[in-house]
Amino acid sequence: MATATAAAVKAKAAATQRGKARAQVSEMQTFTWVGIDKRGIKIKGEQVSKNANLVKADLRKQGINPQVVKAKPKPLFGKTGSAIKGRDIAVFSRQLATMMAAGVPMVQGFEIVAGGQSNPRMKDMLTDIKSEIEGGSALHEALNKYPVQFDELFVNLVKAGESAGVLDTVLDTIATYKENIENIKGKIKKAMFYPAAILAVAVIVSCILLIFVIPQFEEVFKGMGADLPAFTQMLISLSRFMVSYWYIMLFGFVGTIVGIVMLYKRSDKFAHFVGRSMLKIPIIGEILRQSAIARFARTLGVTFKAGVPLVEALDSVGNATGSVVYNDAVKRIREDVAVGHQLQLAMRQTNLFPNMVTQMIAIGEEAGALDAMLFKIAEFYETEVNNAVDALSSLLEPLIMVVIGTLVGSMVIGMYLPIFKLGSVVG
Repeated sequence: MATATAAAVKAKAAATQRGKARAQVSEMQTFTWVGIDKRGIKIKGEQVSKNANLVKADLRKQGINPQVVKAKPKPLFGKTGSAIKGRDIAVFSRQLATMMAAGVPMVQGFEIVAGGQSNPRMKDMLTDIKSEIEGGSALHEALNKYPVQFDELFVNLVKAGESAGVLDTVLDTIATYKENIENIKGKIKKAMFYPAAILAVAVIVSCILLIFVIPQFEEVFKGMGADLPAFTQMLISLSRFMVSYWYIMLFGFVGTIVGIVMLYKRSDKFAHFVGRSMLKIPIIGEILRQSAIARFARTLGVTFKAGVPLVEALDSVGNATGSVVYNDAVKRIREDVAVGHQLQLAMRQTNLFPNMVTQMIAIGEEAGALDAMLFKIAEFYETEVNNAVDALSSLLEPLIMVVIGTLVGSMVIGMYLPIFKLGSVVG
């Protein structure tokens, strides 16, 4: 009993000490300084410290005579800098993995990486994580404070690496994983951008013609005193409506987009409907399907290679596919695997994975090399996505010209029809 009480007191004291350390770290701020080195050359820089005096003392130890040391002013409207993106996290993972593999202590590695950041938001986040580690937290605990930037998969892999004592190897694996995932995300965005660009350009050009160009022709037609062709009259009526009620159409368009986004986020049924519909779109649907399979294989391969049990690994895979349909399929696969089914059999039941994929998974399970086979599947489908996106880009370039040419050409013909008609009558 006495031993348990002493252990509890000791644990409480340790927690209190960590709390004090974190409190001290949280008081630190960034200082900018200007000084003269031993050669008489003026240099400047930034340093995180508790106060200006400590900064001056540190500079003097380095042989620098401090001239100006002042706290770095905080932004007037909160934090500046762009949002932290997935590619930023991929670069950070690679940098930290490289430093730890070279024997650089973790805290120093964070300090070096944070010092090289041009984005203040990223720099502040890394500085805060470093402070948490200095205060006694494990790396996975410190990362868990930022669930948006470091998802459950990232944190779990780091935790597994820390437990096994192979954090540098796991970080290198995570870095490679993040780089591949970000590359494939970029390809998908590129594939989706072209159709959106076609639609946007077509709508903008049509609106400009209807609001600014056609009304000028209408003034000319009024003086002709002749009946206008039906197509021309339809264009003029549409132009009048656009000029009179453009704000209603604008608000209606924006409201529709916002409504669809809100409905997608709040309604699972609508999200599934959109997900299934997207997979059925020619070319685009196949790219999305291949992307989901590549991300499924890459994520599962990384987690399984890190030593995470298959059932637990599947918990983190669904969200990584980027598809609501495949996310649900992964949940069903996990349930089947949990009751003893083979992975390849569970995947077959979803009817979402090609026969080649399930066959390769079956071979990997039989040979005891599932992670290696998953990586081969991921590489194959990542290459397929790259080729499909390049082909789509080549296909859509002339399609853009055809769509815009058809819209503009039809409006031009509609406006010149009365002139042609008048010419034939005069002739």
